[in-house]
Amino acid sequence: MKISMSRFQIHDELTAPERSLPILRGALSGGGQLPNFLGVLAGSPAALRAYARFRSELRHGNLSLATLERIALAVAGHYHSDQGIQLHSRAARAAGLPVDEVAAARHFNSGDPREAALLRYLQALVVDGRPPMYLHEEAREAGWDDEQLLEAIAAVALEGFTAMVNVAGEVPVDGSTEESRTLKAA
Repeated sequence: MKISMSRFQIHDELTAPERSLPILRGALSGGGQLPNFLGVLAGSPAALRAYARFRSELRHGNLSLATLERIALAVAGHYHSDQGIQLHSRAARAAGLPVDEVAAARHFNSGDPREAALLRYLQALVVDGRPPMYLHEEAREAGWDDEQLLEAIAAVALEGFTAMVNVAGEVPVDGSTEESRTLKAA
């Protein structure tokens, strides 16, 4: 059996830099177990603080949890982030998305025409770097306003960052064995 190991150290309260501890303690008090991603990000207090602030602000925006999870699944799927796909599949189901919507979201799609228009717009942004005007207009005609489109773009950026750290660091999927929580040998 092959054990996945992170390229970055996965910190906890005992090994994290002092400036990362307040955020780690907050995450532990709310969730019980520290996600591997946050343990890795704790290696850079500035990156961890920026991530926590960005995520917190987006949670207080105007996009529904289901929409945010669709976006997260699409971006995780684009980057082939197993960690993100697993985490957001569970979160999307908890947010009320049926299994077929979870699968569709991983490919920037949805059975809901309004959500599908937004995801097509965001896919063009992620893949091509610049969505064509017709996709912008299609999203607007589907009922997405400027504030929501800007929040969706911000969510793509945040989830892209998360996926890049997970993929670049080969961060093990949460719930992995303790042996996998070690720095990969050189």
